[in-house]
Amino acid sequence: MRTAMKHLLLLLMLASPLLGGCAKKQESHAQASISGEQAKAGAQLAYEHRLTLLLPPATIEPRLAATREACESARFGDCNVIRIEQSADRASISLRIVPTGVEPLVSLAAQGGNVGTRETTAEDLGNAVADNRRQQAQLKYQQQRLSELAARKDISVTDLIALSREQATVENNLQELELAAAGQQRRITTNLVTLTLLPTGSETRYSRLGTSWSGMLDELTEGTGNALNTLSYGLPFLILGFPLLLLWIWLWRKVIKRRN
Repeated sequence: MRTAMKHLLLLLMLASPLLGGCAKKQESHAQASISGEQAKAGAQLAYEHRLTLLLPPATIEPRLAATREACESARFGDCNVIRIEQSADRASISLRIVPTGVEPLVSLAAQGGNVGTRETTAEDLGNAVADNRRQQAQLKYQQQRLSELAARKDISVTDLIALSREQATVENNLQELELAAAGQQRRITTNLVTLTLLPTGSETRYSRLGTSWSGMLDELTEGTGNALNTLSYGLPFLILGFPLLLLWIWLWRKVIKRRN
């Protein structure tokens, strides 16, 4: 009996690291998704998420179709597809969705795969929103003044026609500002999500390609800068030397003519 208990304890001790490894693996899968962001009261922030999903090649197209269907059917809340790109070995979808729908939508898209890279950024629209409100207030005041002038009984027909044109211009400007304000508000209340679906194991190749391309651009920029510096250094000598060369040629021709 004691021998059996010892064997059981030994098995439990050997299995505990494996159990711990399983727990860690489950935790990493739980962190694979990304949560939506909602600006705090008073803040005017527009959030954007960019994620790379690594999936088995055969599942990329079905995952893209499932993500699109979930967005268009508003399964996880108000959602609109903005852009879809698809090629032989990769796909990409950009959509705008309410913050609460970001996490379940990403989990749906990443089903059967893993999240590679993820990035969340926020653009502060506070100044743009304030400027829009200021312009609307000015136009509404101008609209009120024009209505008061148009209501006067001593106004001439010519002035009334001019006022009508000005009122139409103000009205059009107000409508444009209201549309812009609605777009700003939508950017604040929803999250822009861009999902890039890549075959498993391709992230390293794309990252290497991006690094090589970035390095080539850096070298091109540096080489162009060095060439411009060299040109700017020699340009004054060229400007001064060219007239002297023309003078020397003119004098040389004069000397040749006299000898002849």
